[in-house]
Amino acid sequence: MLSGQIGILAAIVIYLAAMVYVGFYFSKQGSGNSADDFYLGGRKLGPLVTAMSAEASDMSSWLLMGLPGVAYLSGIADAGWTAIGLGVGTYLNWLIVAQRLRRYSVVCNAITIPDFFSRRFHDEKNILMCIAAIVILIFFIPYTASGFKAIGTLFSSLFGVDYHMTMSVGAIVIIGYTVMGGFLAVSTTDLIQSIVMTISLIVIVFYGIHMAGGWDEVVNNATSLAGYLSMTHIHDRATGDAAPYSLLTIVSTTAWGLGYFGMPHILLRFMAIEDEKKLTLSRRIATVWVLISMCVAILIGIIGYAASVAGAIPLFTQSSESETVIIQFAHLLGQHNFLLSLIAGVVLAGILACTMSTADSQLLTAASGVSQNLMQDFLKIKMSTAASMMAARLTVVGIAIVSIFLAWNPDSSVFYIVSFAWAGFGAAFGPLVLFSLFWKRTNLQGAIAGMVAGGVMVFVWKYLVRPMGGTWNIYELLPAFVVSALAIVIVSLATKAPSEEICREFDSVGK
Repeated sequence: MLSGQIGILAAIVIYLAAMVYVGFYFSKQGSGNSADDFYLGGRKLGPLVTAMSAEASDMSSWLLMGLPGVAYLSGIADAGWTAIGLGVGTYLNWLIVAQRLRRYSVVCNAITIPDFFSRRFHDEKNILMCIAAIVILIFFIPYTASGFKAIGTLFSSLFGVDYHMTMSVGAIVIIGYTVMGGFLAVSTTDLIQSIVMTISLIVIVFYGIHMAGGWDEVVNNATSLAGYLSMTHIHDRATGDAAPYSLLTIVSTTAWGLGYFGMPHILLRFMAIEDEKKLTLSRRIATVWVLISMCVAILIGIIGYAASVAGAIPLFTQSSESETVIIQFAHLLGQHNFLLSLIAGVVLAGILACTMSTADSQLLTAASGVSQNLMQDFLKIKMSTAASMMAARLTVVGIAIVSIFLAWNPDSSVFYIVSFAWAGFGAAFGPLVLFSLFWKRTNLQGAIAGMVAGGVMVFVWKYLVRPMGGTWNIYELLPAFVVSALAIVIVSLATKAPSEEICREFDSVGK
């Protein structure tokens, strides 16, 4: 192994060991000894950890792989409008959902999102909780698989080792600190990982510009491609022409922002903060970090194309290849000397950070859906605290195994896997979260109808409607979100109004 590779590997191994240590530390602090601690950290998160763990778990490998890859191939329109939608969605989620959800979840004594839905509507049979838990399993498994895929791609591209082996090793590390330390371990590692991600973005921007021949060369290469720097056209790499980026497509793409209202792993951070008054600071930190990070990630894709033209890195024509832009830059950086190889290792650890910060949160949320919501709350299986924690940990392992199986194909695209799972949560949970918090007339029947309609419509639109193309080629989140909202309103108004007790509980939360 070359000295550069040794330095890179050393930095990554130290990073992974640190993450496992965090899980071990919190297991010793007792954070995995009760359901409230394991799933919600006892509502003890500070504003900085709340903000950065929410956004680190949000961005996933999509930030350092998917987004630069899209910008590399087609320019800024697709990636840019997606980033705008996500930026607006992030801000609005923190502004209108965070504080009220934190307060309402305390009133309901809920520790998971399915738990909140069920207690909010006094669902004695826990039907809504069961459906919500199933939705979490359906969409989190492919989401987690995309993260594992990113880990395998990273190491196989860098060291030429077996994709499947490295993907499995990465999954084992994530499982390790998640099952040991629970929510506090996940949130703390997410804070660390957001810092590593930030360092990675900064390093690659400056190094990439250098390898491309300077900023002027980056601009010249970008402007030479038709539609590459346009927000109203998209570059077609196959023909070299610019295709119009229609208003309908813009609306469809910015609809990514709607997904935030239904992301369980993000909403849990709102519920876990120690003081709801500190959410204002968290909102500012989160919004600024997200906007800057996404802009830099798009810039890296543009820089990557210029570096390809300069011959520094290969010229990519497929999304699965273009998503390795940062990996290619880090590999070049590590070839200079041992010190720079350590820095390159930190950059690559940033990709791991993106992946791990999302995968751990998803595994924990999915585990709560199975062991807490399905087994204990819905099926009424009596468990001791120790047995409940064991069930949660075994669920994490089981879901990870299924995710590894789904990620077995190394040619799958991180961006498109994530987009489907994002649509699923956004449509099934997003409208219901908003109506649960802000419309007193919402009832149990409307909640069930909205969740089922939104989740089903994602599949219908993705596989039956969208393939027809033309005006039907709309991101499935938008139509599914609208259908879910309509179902909630229509069914709630057509059925019995909520009880006085539910209404008093709603009023007690305040504005």
